[in-house]
Amino acid sequence: MCTTMIITGGATIDGSTMVTHSDDNELSDQRLILVPARDNPPGSSRGIIDGSNDAYPRLVSQNRGPGYVLPDYPDTPLIGSIPEVPYTYAYFDGSYGIMNEHNLMFGECTNGAKYQPVCVSQTEASETGKHCRLFYSAELSRVALERCTGAREAVQLMGQLLDEYGYFSTGETLLVADQEEAWVFEMCALPDEEFHSAWIAQRVPDGTVFVAANEFRIRDIRPGDPDQIFSNRLLEGLKKVGWADPEAGPVDWLQAVSSGEYAHPYYALRRVWRVFDRVNPDLGLSPWVNGGGYTRDYPFSVAPREKLGLQDIFALYRDHYEGTQFDLSKGIAAGPYGDPNRFIGPYDGAQNNISDAKLYGAWERAISIFYQGYTYVAQTRPSAPALTKGMLWYGPDVAYTTCFTAFSSKVLELPRAYEIGDPQKFSRDAAWWAFDFVANWARLNFQRMCKIDIQPLQSELEALQIEQMKAWDEKAASGMSAGEMTRLCADNANELLARWWALADCLVAKYSDGYINAPPSSPRNPAPVPLGYPSQWLGVTNYPDGPVSYDMKL
Repeated sequence: MCTTMIITGGATIDGSTMVTHSDDNELSDQRLILVPARDNPPGSSRGIIDGSNDAYPRLVSQNRGPGYVLPDYPDTPLIGSIPEVPYTYAYFDGSYGIMNEHNLMFGECTNGAKYQPVCVSQTEASETGKHCRLFYSAELSRVALERCTGAREAVQLMGQLLDEYGYFSTGETLLVADQEEAWVFEMCALPDEEFHSAWIAQRVPDGTVFVAANEFRIRDIRPGDPDQIFSNRLLEGLKKVGWADPEAGPVDWLQAVSSGEYAHPYYALRRVWRVFDRVNPDLGLSPWVNGGGYTRDYPFSVAPREKLGLQDIFALYRDHYEGTQFDLSKGIAAGPYGDPNRFIGPYDGAQNNISDAKLYGAWERAISIFYQGYTYVAQTRPSAPALTKGMLWYGPDVAYTTCFTAFSSKVLELPRAYEIGDPQKFSRDAAWWAFDFVANWARLNFQRMCKIDIQPLQSELEALQIEQMKAWDEKAASGMSAGEMTRLCADNANELLARWWALADCLVAKYSDGYINAPPSSPRNPAPVPLGYPSQWLGVTNYPDGPVSYDMKL
């Protein structure tokens, strides 16, 4: 249920290429894990897990680094294996692969597809005669990060793996970029044993911004176009399963393989519109479309009106349609304190797939949403030294109330607080819980806490980190070691985390029992200030009908 973007170098202020992803994963495994580089024995195999379920723990393994060694859990079973390569690169891992030491960057979103089978292990395939289906996008992205240094190389490898070993589960989009190129790689399963998998990739033009939000974004399949790469079995496979007729004209990839948007109309399209409209309002794109879920009203990517900086990208992920007709911070559903979050209930359609259930109503699907597990911006800075060229800006929990923390792609290890944490068990040792606690506590008085307490600290800490990049660049240029870079990133992350826990403790006391209470540092101890409710909100409740006199109401 994610929102993912590519911001090409020609669209940014400093020439950075960025790949972004919000993992909207509903209390799944939120840990950021560093998988170390590895020498592999000749003739060894690389085990493949299912990977389509990222509940905690998403992976337990003895051979993917210390972050995935959990003594209290059994190892995750393998569904197959592929031949290993002599050396694999270090990379950041989450629900999907994120970024490797060579600054190859990934983003992801899940899409509905017409056919969504379960995996077929190599053992099952040998026993039944079926073709194996070993790869979901999560493991596919990890293998690419382990073996590739460039985006085009990664696209070609992933395509080869799907053609040989098969794909299963939901439709998926993986964004793949390096300093020079950016590609959108989309895939799904086909209901056929020979033509079992379908995939296509399209290059994002430099100088533009791309966004995907739970719906395939590639449209016409264009044989011979150097900006597209796809399986040489794609068109034949679509024809065989009856999903397209290549002889009748250009095949629309989206319409051929997908049933449309997730959950309800505009679940995906509204976010695509919002990103494009924010980066270039001069395009005058309408939030209402012709053609339903298969509309062609929005382009593949757009050039921004003004070149974008890192903080502009953070802001895109903190959007609830503020200032538009869809503003989730307004209206009676936002409650007295303008809370833009809308919880999912039994009357809502499926949030995790295309829904054909009867819809009694629907909430707008914002970019920032309460069930975000983490958001990141992976950045490759072309003019920076090698140690600071690749940066991962990682924000645990909900984008609106998180604080992005900088990690170099060259770090040798991560702070323990970021590599641990069960979302079902509160822990002050885990970074994710600090941000999740603040996000939830803010709902006691959302707008006030966010504007007065959370966002000022968020802005301060993110601005300080962007500024400190200059000092890190200077140290990197003068011969700083990877070990020293690791220490600087850890010190920064741990200090930021300490500041966030201090914020959490402050909020508990400051807003206790619906009051504003003076901070402990106050020179005196004034009486708590009662906040009450805004008069506009009181007017739509039964407050005016309350007992204001001893007379009987008629």
